[in-house]
Amino acid sequence: MADTTELTAAVERFADRLRTAPQSRLQRGAAAEGLELARELALRAQRLEAPDTAPRIMPDAGVFAVADQLVVAGNDLAGILRTASSAAEVDEVVGLVRRAAARAGL
Repeated sequence: MADTTELTAAVERFADRLRTAPQSRLQRGAAAEGLELARELALRAQRLEAPDTAPRIMPDAGVFAVADQLVVAGNDLAGILRTASSAAEVDEVVGLVRRAAARAGL
């Protein structure tokens, strides 16, 4: 069983920063970065949970919803990784989250 505490904490930190970012920053790319990450996390969860199913793309629900989308996707993936992965896989995803937050400037 992999420990996903660091992953959920990194996702929550990024989501909290998105929630408190001014609208102008969200519109300049921070929200797009968050949505791209949420979509990647959701895709990874889908591949692990149902590898033979065509992936579904998370919709763009707007700049003010992206933090919630990120948390949902991150928690879904963490739940799957907790039982079906190694620490290295979790570390890789934590790195994705941190790099996306840095690119977003948050």
